[in-house]
Amino acid sequence: MNDDEARVQRWEAWADWPLTGIALLFLVAYAVPILGTHLSGRWDHFYDVVTWASWAAFAADYLVRLSLARRRVAFVRRNVIDLVVVVVPMLRPLRLLRVLALVNILSRRTGTSLRGRVGVYVTGSMVLLLFVGSLAVLDAERDAAGSNIHSFGEALWWSLVTVSTVGYGDFYPVTTTGRLVGAGMMIAGIALLGVVTASVATWFIDKVREVDSQASTATRQDIAELGAKIDELHALLDQHGITTK
Repeated sequence: MNDDEARVQRWEAWADWPLTGIALLFLVAYAVPILGTHLSGRWDHFYDVVTWASWAAFAADYLVRLSLARRRVAFVRRNVIDLVVVVVPMLRPLRLLRVLALVNILSRRTGTSLRGRVGVYVTGSMVLLLFVGSLAVLDAERDAAGSNIHSFGEALWWSLVTVSTVGYGDFYPVTTTGRLVGAGMMIAGIALLGVVTASVATWFIDKVREVDSQASTATRQDIAELGAKIDELHALLDQHGITTK
């Protein structure tokens, strides 16, 4: 690890958990007005404050890490999700992209194990995708004319069907925002399936290599033991004056 990476990792180790708390607070502030329809206007003000505060926190974190990195172009390429979280417009549906930081932070805390990282990405992404997708489509569809999604349960069922690309068609969005949410969830579902497939394939390849390595080790041990026995046999024959030539 070079000094550049070490500086960035020290900052991340300090900032990860505060940012996790901020992301969770943002998610709660977004969800409560949607799930609780009879709240006062004070909650809207609180939501706006949390939204801007969380954006400022993630923007500051990104700028600090960017300033610590000497190879800044490489840093930007490695942290595309964090950049998206900062630069997305402050439109209500797109604000939910900020919870992607949760998955990114958790993946950094799982160490270097490939399966550990994949497990965190897939599990965390799936849970967040279903939850925030349900919130977003419910927010967009509940009061729309001709809509058939009016409760969180219906929105969650639609999200499950959409992300799995089954497409029963019993619930469907009628607004442009709802359809954009659906398109994003379908793309994300296909991407997650690809990650799982690649992870399983890698696991099988690792197992095959492990078996091959064990077999090669056993074969080498057998050859060594056979060579030792041949040497003992030659020594015994030499003691009795018997030549093998």
